[in-house]
Amino acid sequence: MKTLTCVAALGAALLMTHSAFAASAVAKACAADIKAQCADVKPGGGKLKDCVKAHFSDLSADCQVAIVRAAAVGRACKADVKQFCADVKPRKGAIADCMKEHAADVSDSCKDAMAKAEAGKK
Repeated sequence: MKTLTCVAALGAALLMTHSAFAASAVAKACAADIKAQCADVKPGGGKLKDCVKAHFSDLSADCQVAIVRAAAVGRACKADVKQFCADVKPRKGAIADCMKEHAADVSDSCKDAMAKAEAGKK
């Protein structure tokens, strides 16, 4: 359980994405990889992010793909998060919940990136 929490935190910190499914996809795809490559790293101060970056080529293909997809969503939705959820404090699921409330209002590029990432998981 602790590993999944770390991976979810990594998803947010590493990818700067606020998409619930992107973070979830990274957590599912990367839990074993993070445990294998960065088990001795305590989250905080960017240490886990640095470890994953250093070992990116050692991660499984599924994990690498999940990270790349989540990063794309993060880039595509960054302005939308600032516009609609700037006052939301980042805690488990809060920004994702905010984005869900504004799903009809987000930019087309954000919608497209989320749809592509979701389609790629199937």
